[in-house]
Amino acid sequence: MGSIGMPELLVILVIVIFIFGVNKIPQLGKGLGEGIKNFKNALKTGQEEADKPNKQ
Repeated sequence: MGSIGMPELLVILVIVIFIFGVNKIPQLGKGLGEGIKNFKNALKTGQEEADKPNKQ
């Protein structure tokens, strides 16, 4: 218990298709991908800022 298998993923996919429709899924994927990219860039920028020595 606790892991998601192929049957569960198929059920989730069918529910998503019913909710959003076939035409919206590529837009959702694109938005999700851009969000992940922006999040990773923010983490990278934050890490670079944390690694800089403080000049006072």
